[in-house]
Amino acid sequence: MKIVIVGTGAMGSLFAALLARFADVVMVGSWSEQLLAVQEEGLILHHVDGQESRHIISATTLSAEAAPAELAIVAVKGWQSEQAAQLAHEALSPAGLALTLQNGLGNFEKIGDVVGLDRVAVGVTSEGATMLGAGVVRHAGNGHTYFAATESTRYRLEQTAVLFNQAGLPATVVEDAQGLIWGKLAVNAGINPLTALLQVPNGYLVQDARAFDIMCRAASEVAAVASKLGVDLPFAGAAAQAEEVARATANNRSSMAQDIARGMPTEIEQITGAVVHQGRSLDVWTPVNEALLLLVRARLKVGSWSTAVGDLPEDLQPIFRELATLETAP
Repeated sequence: MKIVIVGTGAMGSLFAALLARFADVVMVGSWSEQLLAVQEEGLILHHVDGQESRHIISATTLSAEAAPAELAIVAVKGWQSEQAAQLAHEALSPAGLALTLQNGLGNFEKIGDVVGLDRVAVGVTSEGATMLGAGVVRHAGNGHTYFAATESTRYRLEQTAVLFNQAGLPATVVEDAQGLIWGKLAVNAGINPLTALLQVPNGYLVQDARAFDIMCRAASEVAAVASKLGVDLPFAGAAAQAEEVARATANNRSSMAQDIARGMPTEIEQITGAVVHQGRSLDVWTPVNEALLLLVRARLKVGSWSTAVGDLPEDLQPIFRELATLETAP
């Protein structure tokens, strides 16, 4: 199978490295340092068990060089979905399939608008990866990947699942991924914005009582929105699941925290912003997510968020004011 990986960041690099042993893989993206490193030295993968491997993979900015691909795996941030959709469209064969494994909501629709809704599939992955530098990625944690099949995508997704499992990426084809999508959204909403604001690893959120409370409340608000939509989450409690993930990935820094540290755009609108938007449309109150959205926007706009705490609802101001001491501490 010929696969184009649209995205050269951590998750795209992880998938490229592991799948390249079993398929013809081409990475397409715009990160010039990463592309050059992969072209000249190959892609170095630090495995979960501490071992290291090097993978020779094609890498380019031109999606046409990947054509005709049978599968395009979209592994970019949500704010890059429109551009990624065009790259996938240019690389795919007429019968090819675009598969989004992105965080947040709305990516499936954006990609489908370009490649056609009968040629796009959505998946959810709990695999973890961190870039250690250009051309070097660390597999930060094992997980499972699910692909949601329709009549038009089932055969290709079943092929893809076989390939993922061969590559050591456990994968399953399911009928409906909405519960999985909203489940991951609940965890991401609980962990990512807060770790981005505090610039701490995930594990900090279970060590600090104030941060733990905010994480649990944010995740629970997502569950409330999902419930109003009639979506059943794949676990009993969103807060407990966020805690479990934070503990399991204690040493990892969320992608949003890494983006904030690098001064890059974040997925706050696709994650927390999507929760707030859906909540308002359904008349479900999401005050903690609204607070996190406001504060991350402030951090992105002026480089600080502590001064925006005064704009929050009065009941949330004390806890965020205490947490803000981490930002202002010398």
